[in-house]
Amino acid sequence: MFRFENIEHLYALLTVLIAGLAFLWYFTYRKNAMQQLGSWGSLEKLIPGYSKSKPILKFGFMGLALTLICVGWANPQWGSKKEKVQSKSVDVFIALDISNSMLAEDVRPSRLGQAQKFGEELVKGLKGERIGLILFAGNAYLQMPLTSDYAAAALFIKSANTGLAPTQGTAISEVIDLAGRSFSEDNKHHKALVIITDGENHDDSALVKAAEASDSGMLIFTVGVGSAEGARIPFDFNGRRAFKQDKSGQAVITKMNPEMLTELATSGNGTYFNLQENSQKVINELRKRIDKIEKRDIEQRSFTEYNSYFQYFIGFAILLLLVDLLFSYRKNQWIKNRDIFDV
Repeated sequence: MFRFENIEHLYALLTVLIAGLAFLWYFTYRKNAMQQLGSWGSLEKLIPGYSKSKPILKFGFMGLALTLICVGWANPQWGSKKEKVQSKSVDVFIALDISNSMLAEDVRPSRLGQAQKFGEELVKGLKGERIGLILFAGNAYLQMPLTSDYAAAALFIKSANTGLAPTQGTAISEVIDLAGRSFSEDNKHHKALVIITDGENHDDSALVKAAEASDSGMLIFTVGVGSAEGARIPFDFNGRRAFKQDKSGQAVITKMNPEMLTELATSGNGTYFNLQENSQKVINELRKRIDKIEKRDIEQRSFTEYNSYFQYFIGFAILLLLVDLLFSYRKNQWIKNRDIFDV
C-alpha cells in the first residue's frame, strides 16, 4: 500500500506553480524588452552567444528539482509488512441531507456548507470507529460503505452537493432503511446513525422506522441545521441568482424543524443536537454517547511497517540542480560549429 507519511507537505507544490508563473512573467518581460532593441537577427549579431532555449531548459531543471524536493519532503512510503490487527469499534453511518432546502443561507455560508464542515469535523472526532456515508434528498443513496478510510469519508462529504440528488424531498425513512441494510447482519448492538438535516418535508413514516430500527439495536442521532426563522431557497436561473417561489409567486421560506428531529431522535433511542450551538461541543457530546455503545471485535489486515523512499527523490533533485548549475545561458560552441545531422 502506497502512502505519504506527511501528505500535508504536498501543499509545498504550490511553490512550483508560483515559480512557473514568475518565470513566465519574467520571460515575457525580457522578450518584450529585447524586441524594443531591434529584430532577433540584429540582436544575434550583437550577442552571438545568447541562447533563447537555455533559460527555458534551465528553469525546467530547477522546476523539476523543486517538485521532487516537495514530494520527497512528504516522504512517499510503501507498505512492506501486512498483519492481522484486532480492534474494537462501533459502526457509524453519517447521513447528509443534500435537498435544495439545504442551500438556504440562514446560517453561514449555507445550511449545506455548515453541515459539510461539521461532517468533516465529525469524521475526525470518530476516528477509531468504522464510518459510512449516506446522501439523501427524495431518495437515499449509499455514498460510501463502512470503512476506516477517514480521508475518503471527509472527501466525499466535502464534495457533496444538491446536484447529486435526482429527486427532491427529505426521505428520512429511506435513510433508516438503507442504513439498516448496510450494517452487517450479525451486528445487533454496535451501530449508530447520525442524520444531519434541516428536517423539512420529512415523510410521516420516519418516526415508525426509527422505533423499529431502535428495536434492532440501532441508535439514531439527529443534528439540526438551520434556524427557526428560516430563509429563502436560492438557485441558479440562466446564470443569475434567483429564489424559489410557490404557485402564487410568493417566495418559499424554508425553516428547520427541531420538533420533528427531536421526536425522531427520541424514537431512535438517541439524542437531538442543534448545530447552531458550538460544533465541537456537539461532536464531543456525540462522541460520549457513541462511546457508551458496546464495541465489537473487528479483525482486519493492515500494513504495520512501511519503507521510505524520500531519499531517491531528494537525490535526483540534487542531481538536477547540479546539472542546472553546470548549464550556462550561452550557446554551446561545439554544437554551433557542427552539423549534428551530418553522418
